[in-house]
Amino acid sequence: MKTFDNKTVFLTGAASGIGRELALQLSSLGCNLYLVDIDETGLRDVAETIGQKVQVRTRVCDLADPAAISSMLLDFDRNADVIDVLINNAGVLYYGPTHAMSQDQWDWVMKINLLAAIQITNHFLPQLMERPDAHIANMCSISGMVAGGRFAAYHTSKFGLIGFTEALRAEYGRMGIGVTAICPGPVRTRLYEAGVAKENGRVPTPPAFLCASAARVAALTVKAIRRNRRQIVITPMAHGLFQLKRFAPGLIDFANQFSRKKKRRLAELQQKELERLASKADPEDVNLRRVA
Repeated sequence: MKTFDNKTVFLTGAASGIGRELALQLSSLGCNLYLVDIDETGLRDVAETIGQKVQVRTRVCDLADPAAISSMLLDFDRNADVIDVLINNAGVLYYGPTHAMSQDQWDWVMKINLLAAIQITNHFLPQLMERPDAHIANMCSISGMVAGGRFAAYHTSKFGLIGFTEALRAEYGRMGIGVTAICPGPVRTRLYEAGVAKENGRVPTPPAFLCASAARVAALTVKAIRRNRRQIVITPMAHGLFQLKRFAPGLIDFANQFSRKKKRRLAELQQKELERLASKADPEDVNLRRVA
């Protein structure tokens, strides 16, 4: 992208964190903004902070509701002449044992993190194909490359978003649309605070020294869009995990499989299975075995 001046940007998750920083930085480059979030107060604050230097339109929308997304997209089409940049940034997470997740919780994470991005992108693709310098950026996360425990829905959605992003780049890059996957490690945002936790009522927060600031992720995202980067990985931890997954995936698997309690748990399960089989055995067969 040669210049951001006077470009129209559609940005989800704009009320806080990375989205807020993207809105502020893009407005300073002269972009007109259409900002989407479920947090009305946060959206109003971002718009007031930006002020009158560029055109800013906000829309409160629950991205877990496809009908609400359709209504929001209709509002954009009625009030904006063009779209030049689409940034699917909104995201949520659930922390806890996968077997304890309800279908509603799975649906909530998948709808916001993946299906909303697909619905929005599909709507805008025909318009983006008509723009001379268009770009799509998806906030994918290192969690879309390397998986750990207790974040199954989040990992699944982000793996899917990376696949969707790569497919878009393969198909539409030849038509002049830039497409970028943004893959940060932990970031100091409200994502963990707002996440749903099955255990202890909270999501564990990574140490501050492992996290990037939202401002840095936003700055690198803008740079990646400008240069039409295929994919960027942000934070040293994310780079380390990415390289391990490429060159030594067995180490990550070993770390995920290792547990001091594993042998004890397997022994307990084996004992329960023996007791179950014993309880189902025919008493006459048991007596015959004892006589023999």
